[in-house]
Amino acid sequence: MSAPSEARSRSRARLRLRLSVAGLAASAALAALVQPTQAAGPPPSPDKGLQKQLNDLVRTAGGPPGVIALLRQGDRTAVYRAGVADTSTGRPPRTTDHMRIASVAKAFSGAVALRLVDRNKLHLDDTIGKLLPSLPADWHQVTLRQLLNHTSGLPDFTTAPAFLAILQEDPRHHFDSRRLLDFVADKDLVFPPGSEYAYSNSDNIAVALMAEAATGRPYERLLDKLVYQPLDLRQTSLPQGFRLPRPYLHGYDVTPPAPPEDISEVLSASGVWASGGIVSTPKDLNAFVRAWAGGRDFLSKETRRAQRTFIPGAASEPAGPGVNAGGLAIFRYTTRCGTVYGHTGNFPGYTQLAVGTADGKRSLTFSITTQTSKTLKPELLAKVRAVQEDFVCALLRH
Repeated sequence: MSAPSEARSRSRARLRLRLSVAGLAASAALAALVQPTQAAGPPPSPDKGLQKQLNDLVRTAGGPPGVIALLRQGDRTAVYRAGVADTSTGRPPRTTDHMRIASVAKAFSGAVALRLVDRNKLHLDDTIGKLLPSLPADWHQVTLRQLLNHTSGLPDFTTAPAFLAILQEDPRHHFDSRRLLDFVADKDLVFPPGSEYAYSNSDNIAVALMAEAATGRPYERLLDKLVYQPLDLRQTSLPQGFRLPRPYLHGYDVTPPAPPEDISEVLSASGVWASGGIVSTPKDLNAFVRAWAGGRDFLSKETRRAQRTFIPGAASEPAGPGVNAGGLAIFRYTTRCGTVYGHTGNFPGYTQLAVGTADGKRSLTFSITTQTSKTLKPELLAKVRAVQEDFVCALLRH
């Protein structure tokens, strides 16, 4: 691999300083592009107000070069997009472009765990001590339920100095994903299990390891059998390296006055694994969240009730539209127009929202090609959340 240019070195320096794996001049906006997928039924009429908001978003200083949103109502899907998928070619975002879904990957590990609960392979009260006895004794009383709703108290490995030092030295470093918790194995719990809420990337690493311990199968195989195959997700994967499947929605570091810098393949997915490493497409992600939020046959009624036991005020990272509350690898977003369920995520180059209705009949995915969070571009996040809420209102509109 050739030495990085000075510009790339500066970009990576910015990336390292602002790295947020906790959740981890743009081209002019395209004209309104609203089109149906191959699903039956006519597409909904284009909403010019929604399109204008996306156009404004990509024109915002520090905003994303591209954005794509899929609104699915029954068997009809509307696709809204603005900006570009790739600043070097100017092509528009597509529903089949691959992208990093960031912490929405936590919903996938939650899906694996809860489908194993339905098969009596796991139980929500199973503990780390029972299934992962080699982890620190101080963690042994933490349950699967507490990991899934982020009340475990596990220290977050993505904030460990040793982990960050490796990324600073080599952002594409290949981690042993199953040893990521070693970075905080010398740490006590941050608080007694179940006593507080704190979003932690360590939680879903432990969830995946518990699923492996309970079944004797690799997490990637469990994803395929329990999630990808039942939902026909043919373009979703959990890679270990830094490469993205082609074609892909390019992710950017946007720091005006410098032009957007492509950072799509700067980081290895191995360093976030079950907490943020999944690659999918807008089309696949929309199909997944439809089932995760309310698909009738995806979870049993009993497990669905447990999934939807919410902690008021527990926000996803980044916060989603409206008022947030946290359940088992799912969040409730109560907006002025109604309630949806799903997950958000942010990763260098990407910010994601995937939500659906409780009956599984309506779903929305909203993807932008730059990272934002409560600490990184909070003004942009506030604007994104406002636009997301308007899209939720359109989703719930009769």
